[in-house]
This record gives sequence, C-alpha cells and structure tokens, in this order.
Amino acid sequence: MEAIILAGGLGTRLSSRLTNTPKSMAPVAGRPFITFLLDQLISARFDRVILSVGHLRQVLMEELKDTYRGMPIDYAIEASPLGTGGGIRRALQQVRDEAALVLNGDTYLSADFSAMVAFHRAKGRPMTMAITQVEDTGRYGGVLVENQRVSGFIEKGRRGSGWINAGAYVLDRSFPWPGGLPDRFSFETDVLSPFLDRLSPAAFIYNGYFLDIGVPEDLDRAERELSNLSA
Repeated sequence: MEAIILAGGLGTRLSSRLTNTPKSMAPVAGRPFITFLLDQLISARFDRVILSVGHLRQVLMEELKDTYRGMPIDYAIEASPLGTGGGIRRALQQVRDEAALVLNGDTYLSADFSAMVAFHRAKGRPMTMAITQVEDTGRYGGVLVENQRVSGFIEKGRRGSGWINAGAYVLDRSFPWPGGLPDRFSFETDVLSPFLDRLSPAAFIYNGYFLDIGVPEDLDRAERELSNLSA
C-alpha cells in the first residue's frame, strides 16, 4: 500500500510559533509531528510514502531523507504552491498502485488505514473519505452521509456536534479530475464540493481520535495528548 502526505502548507496560523519550520515538522513531544503519521503508516503495513512538499521543503527533506524506519520516502516537489488539489494531483502521478491513501500533514486521526484502503477497494468508487464525529463542527463544516456515501456538506460556522471530513482520503490513481482546473486549486473547494454528485465518495466512518494542529491551541493539545505515543 502507498500513501501521500500533503506537507507543503504555509502554516500561516502557526507563524508565531514556528520559525523556518514547515507546519508538518512542528515539534511535538520532542519530535516532528509528521513522524507520528509515518509511524501510523508503518504500523498499518504501508510500503511507501510520497511527501508532497513545497514551503521550506529542505528542512523536511534533510530531516527525513529517503527512508523512515525502513519505509521508502519519495517526494513530489511543488516549485510554487499548488494548493491541496494541485498537490494531490501531482503526487498521484508518482503512485504505482491502483489507489493511494492521502493524509494532511497537520492532522492526526486514529483510523485503521489498512481497513480504509480495503473498504475503498470493496466499494469501487473513485474516492473514499474518512468521516468522524466531533462535538462542534463550526470550525470544520459538517458532512452528510447516506448509505455509506457522502451526500452533502454543511458550511463552516454552524455550531453543534456532527460528522466532519477528517482530511484523509483514498483516491484511485486514475481519479477523474474535472477538466479546466488550473495548476493551483483546492481539492475541497474546487473538486469535492462542486462535483460531489459525480464523485459520490464512499464514507469510511471511524469513531476515534482526531486532531488538527493548524492553530496554536491545538498544537499545544498535540503536545499533551500525543506525548504517550512511542516512536
């Protein structure tokens, strides 16, 4: 199995905490945050990871080089920012298997990624989305699910508990990208939302831990809550 980790984000909301450090390399419990994701992939028996890198990529590449605990690492390099969509599209070109898991480099979720890939293969859809429940969907926006498929989205700002997009996908290597997309685009805004009916993503529901370190208070949460995970 292969995975893509999107690690090219600018991390503007963490600029006060990170100096010359990409967001995915934020120090948590004495080591880079991204290593928690890599450990998950190794535990789930993934064979290879492709890191989509851009901003401050040399910091990450010099730290991880071409292997992590025996798992090969390749890089999809963004000479200029491509957004989540452009980054995924470029990295998928380097995938060798029929499909790949896609993770955000600033999000930790305790999902069974091997089971998610198996679920994707069984459903036969071009993509699968990990769905989890949170107490307040306001920051993330909500997701509507029917018959194990994503049927709609709820805009950010609406308070209350509900399902959200956990930021993990399995995409076919031959994913049907809409025509006319620019080099730089958002996967969520420019592909998922307008083409949801056509894509009809399978919904992989998991009830577990979810943490996005995109804001300082959640980076502090990561320090407290992930410190018990061994390297």
